[in-house]
Amino acid sequence: MNRLIVVSNRVNPPAGEGEESVGGLAMALAAALRQYSGLWFGWSGQTTPEFDGKISMQTVGGVTTALIDLEPADLDEYYNGYANRTLWPLFHYRTDLAAYDRVYGEGYSRVNRRFAETLAPLIGEGDLIWVHDYHLIPLARELRSLGVKNRIGFFLHIPWPAHQVFTTLPGHGRLVEAMFDYDLVGFQTAEYRQAFEEYVLAEAGGAELQPGVLTAFGRTLKVGAFPIGLDAADFARMLKTPRARRMRDVMTAATVFRHLVVGVDRLDYSKGLEERFLGFERFLADNPDLRREVLMLQIAPVSRESVDAYQEIRGRLDALSGRINGEYSDVDWNPFRYVNRTYRRDELAGVYAAARVGLVTPLRDGMNLVAKEFVAAQDPDDPGVLILSRFAGAARQMEEALLINPNSPEEIADALKRAIAMDRPERVRRWKALFEKVEKEDVTAWRDAFVGALEGVMESGGTRPAALAS
Repeated sequence: MNRLIVVSNRVNPPAGEGEESVGGLAMALAAALRQYSGLWFGWSGQTTPEFDGKISMQTVGGVTTALIDLEPADLDEYYNGYANRTLWPLFHYRTDLAAYDRVYGEGYSRVNRRFAETLAPLIGEGDLIWVHDYHLIPLARELRSLGVKNRIGFFLHIPWPAHQVFTTLPGHGRLVEAMFDYDLVGFQTAEYRQAFEEYVLAEAGGAELQPGVLTAFGRTLKVGAFPIGLDAADFARMLKTPRARRMRDVMTAATVFRHLVVGVDRLDYSKGLEERFLGFERFLADNPDLRREVLMLQIAPVSRESVDAYQEIRGRLDALSGRINGEYSDVDWNPFRYVNRTYRRDELAGVYAAARVGLVTPLRDGMNLVAKEFVAAQDPDDPGVLILSRFAGAARQMEEALLINPNSPEEIADALKRAIAMDRPERVRRWKALFEKVEKEDVTAWRDAFVGALEGVMESGGTRPAALAS
C-alpha cells in the first residue's frame, strides 16, 4: 500500500499547537494517515456561489488535508436534505420523520459525483481508500465509473436498519447496489451487518458465498463488524489536565451531599432525550425520599437547527425541563439542569469523573462513545454506574452496565434507583469488567482491524468486485 486516503463528509484534522484536541476518532485516523503518509479528503464546511472543484491543501500535525467547498444548493439538498432528512431518520427507525424528495436524491448523487471527480486525480496506484458514513454511500460507484481500481472500503458509523424498514426508502435497491462497488463494508455490530445481509439475500437476490462474503448485482463484497472504540490512553491523560480537574471540582462542589446523574448528547431525536427526561421525572415521582439526594445534568448541544424536526424537539425538551423543575424544585434546590451549550472534551471528562451515574439512553445508536468515555473517566476505587440503552451498539460490548429499554420511563426510573443504591463492591466489579473492554477494544484496535481487513481483500482473492477483478 502506498498511502491511506480517508474520505468523510467533514474533515477533523489534528489540533495545532495551543488548540483544543479533537475527538478520539479523528486522532486515530490522523495517526493512521501519518503512518501511511496519507491524505484526508472532504468538505470544508464552507459554501461557494459556484462549485469550481478547487482543492485547499494543508498539513497540520503531520496530516495532509484536501478540502473542497460546496454550493448552497448542495448543502440544502445533499447534507440537510438527503443525508439528514432522509437517511438519518430512516436508519434510526424514524420513518415518520423521513422526507423523500427527488431533489434531495439528485443533490446527494451530484455531491458524491463531485467528490469523486475532485478526488480521483489525487489517487495513486496502490493507495487504499477508506470512505466514512452515510453521506458518501455512492462514492465508490462514482470512483469506479472514473476508472479507479484501488481497494475501497466503507464504514457505516450509524445503524443499518432491518430490511423491512430499509425498503421504505424509494430507490433502496440502487443504494445497496452502489455498496457492492466497495471491496469491504464495515458495520458497528454483528446485528447491523446481519441486517444488511438479510436485505441482500431477501431483496436483492444475493447469496452468501462464505461467512462475511456476499454476492449480488454481479459483484462480490466482503462485510464485517468493526466496533469503534475510545482512545482510552488519551482520555486518561485528559483527565489529568487543569481544565478537567477544575470541572470535576466545580461539579463536585455543586453536588455536595448529592449524587450527580449526567447525560451528554448532541440534541437529536435518536438520543432518547424526551424519554430520558420522562424517566427522571418518574424517578422523582416514585422516590420522594431520594429527590434531594440527586441532581441530574443534561448537556445537549444544539445541532442541525435548519431541520424542522430538530427545532421541534428543542421546544419539547425546553417545556419538559421547565415542567420537572416547576413541579419538584424547592427554594434551595433544583433537581434538573438542562444545558444547550458545547463543552470541550477535557471539560466533559471532568463532568464524567464527578458523576455517580452516567445515563446513556439512545433510542437507536450506531455505537455511542459517551458510554465508553464515562467508564474511562471513573475513579477505580469509587466508580460510578453506567445505565445504557440496549439499543445502542455499545450495549453489545458493555453487558456489565445496567441495560434498559429507553422507551420505558419505569425502567429508567428503576435503574436510577438501583444505581444510586448500588454498593461499592458491585460498582467496582462492574466497572472493572467494562474498563477492560474499553481499554482493549479501543479506537486503534478498530482502525487496525478495518485497515488490515481491507488490505487483505486483494490477497485473499475473489472478493474484489467481479467487474474489476483481474
